[in-house]
Amino acid sequence: MKDMERLRAETDAVDSELIKLFCRRMEIVRQIGSLKKESGLPVYDLDREREVLDRASAEAGEYGDAARLLFADIIELSRALQYSAADGENALSRAVAEAGELPDTSGLNVAYQGIKGANSFETARELFPSSVLTEFKTFEDVFEAVSSGEATFGVLPVENSTAGSVSAVYDLILKHRFYIVGAADRKIRHCLAGLRQSTLDDIEIVWSHPQALAQCEGYIRAHGFSSASKSNTAVAARDVAAEKRLNVAAICSPAAAEEYGLRILDSGLQDDPFNTTRFIVISKRLFIPDDANKISLCFSLPHVKGSLYTVLCRFNSLGLNLTKIESRPSKGKDFEYLFYLDFTGNIRSKKVLDLLVRLSRDLPEFSFLGNYRE
Repeated sequence: MKDMERLRAETDAVDSELIKLFCRRMEIVRQIGSLKKESGLPVYDLDREREVLDRASAEAGEYGDAARLLFADIIELSRALQYSAADGENALSRAVAEAGELPDTSGLNVAYQGIKGANSFETARELFPSSVLTEFKTFEDVFEAVSSGEATFGVLPVENSTAGSVSAVYDLILKHRFYIVGAADRKIRHCLAGLRQSTLDDIEIVWSHPQALAQCEGYIRAHGFSSASKSNTAVAARDVAAEKRLNVAAICSPAAAEEYGLRILDSGLQDDPFNTTRFIVISKRLFIPDDANKISLCFSLPHVKGSLYTVLCRFNSLGLNLTKIESRPSKGKDFEYLFYLDFTGNIRSKKVLDLLVRLSRDLPEFSFLGNYRE
């Protein structure tokens, strides 16, 4: 144990020297930041940062990889200090300062994908009980309605706990860069709905949205059903009622079965008993409630080794909890990607706003997509 105590004492002594050197380095960095401000130079200098990381890796020998990670964090802290010496206001900080609470939604038009009885309809009705709900055939149509002003808000599914992300919606988010001003989780309970004259033994084919089919994959396989995709679970229910085929049933919500006069042949079909879908509310205008607790961003990254790690380290250094990261191919660019990211926080916190202002300056195609209550 004496050897352990001696080694720990040596470690403590080295740590004290490291802290002194770190503080000295940060003081020098602060002076560099002031000079950059006076000269109108950008804080972010990719070539210089790469030079520092390469040198640290080379000089550390067998600990080169670890040294590179250490200096990546030091560089991030240094960059943050230099930004604090510069003017912190930009388009993002001004937009946040001007954003208000959600307005009274009475009588406003709200768009959703699907038809009456769909989970999107039920979610929109719960979120906007006094608004006018308008159905649209596709996710793209919902975005276009918000873009044109035909609808003030749009309600869309983005992720299911069983089937994963709704990729088409994420692609549209990255395409349009509208704000997310609200979100809600909805427990999804699927039923098998057929004609009044049908029995479970009659069913050979099931219709539903691809996500619902994926959420009930085990049930479908166990019963030997074949399946066909429909644009929406409620559309599937409506079409079963219209087709009047005894051997066809819809996988839909109980509300959709009731809406279209179908008989519930079985219930609780989802493979995961905790099956949940996350819905978001999109808007062309930015609204930020005081109790906002979730932030969404999108950005691309430079083709530099460790660039994603460096970005994620920034959130870790502030103790921010990442809840979602999604990569999607960048349109028209081979093997380049856009990243969608969610984390918990409120942008009116100075440390959070300062981080996002820095990211908006450093990262290509950066967009702040909203801060909302979930």
